[in-house]
Amino acid sequence: MPDEPAPGRRPSGIPPLAAEDHTCAECGLSYPTLTIEAARAIIGSLPHAVAAAVGQAATRDLRRRPAPDRWSALEYLCHLRDVCVTYTIRLHRARTEDRPVLEPMLNDLRARRFRYNERSFDGVRDELAACAAGLGEEIERLTPPDRERTVTRLAGEHRTARWLVRQAAHEVAHHLEDIRHCLSGSTP
Repeated sequence: MPDEPAPGRRPSGIPPLAAEDHTCAECGLSYPTLTIEAARAIIGSLPHAVAAAVGQAATRDLRRRPAPDRWSALEYLCHLRDVCVTYTIRLHRARTEDRPVLEPMLNDLRARRFRYNERSFDGVRDELAACAAGLGEEIERLTPPDRERTVTRLAGEHRTARWLVRQAAHEVAHHLEDIRHCLSGSTP
């Protein structure tokens, strides 16, 4: 099949995972200094942060893409909802299975197939709040030994449950800034 990668090769369109010691050059979030508790607080603040970022934005502004190759604020909100769902499941699997292999999120495919930019903001906002709460509850279940359990996504990508929590918090912090840029009309 032409769409399948050669054994040991990364499928096209799937970026590599950030390292366990990642520091984001754009938003400044540093995994080594981010505690589980601080990451959980970032995730827990998501509903309030979304309300502050979106304010009274009109639906047309939420759906406007700053560039053809960039998501709209609404698409980022849908992505954050899916991040919360996906990382809840990933953490549960890390905690309850022995080195599970995780599916890639396939972000752009989700945005297209599930028509993110056609969703209702109110519905997405409510789902996002519920999903952020669920992720927070799953993080709460992690014991110190659970934090060291590992998962794999693609060949050579072994990450700890601690990394999963930090990565989810990074997605939240980073994409909230993307949403602010979309709504302000500026580019990051």
